[in-house]
Amino acid sequence: MPTASPGGAMISYRYPATAPERNGQPMLRIEKESDGDTTSLRLSGRIQSANIGNIRAQMDDHNVHILLDLGEVTLVDVEVVRFLRDCEDGGIALVHCPLYVREWILRERAEGAQPQVSDDI
Repeated sequence: MPTASPGGAMISYRYPATAPERNGQPMLRIEKESDGDTTSLRLSGRIQSANIGNIRAQMDDHNVHILLDLGEVTLVDVEVVRFLRDCEDGGIALVHCPLYVREWILRERAEGAQPQVSDDI
């Protein structure tokens, strides 16, 4: 449901998670805020590869700067790490990124930069 700030500039949306629920709580929560120039997506909980499409759908405006706030992320899988790496490489800012996720992104980048050795040798 959208809400506006008193000045009318900030719009905030709370989108329900598409991930299965555990104990009545969604495993992923996405909150979207936009001021017209910047869109911020606050992600909370577990992010799994099945959630990537929903996150991409919230990043639909190509005319604004996008921030992904990962401060409340508790768990990710390898496909999510690769998605976050690609987002950052494409100019999307990752803020409040948990240290283990940041280190994993750096390892994925380093592995991608190394030449692949063929098994045919």
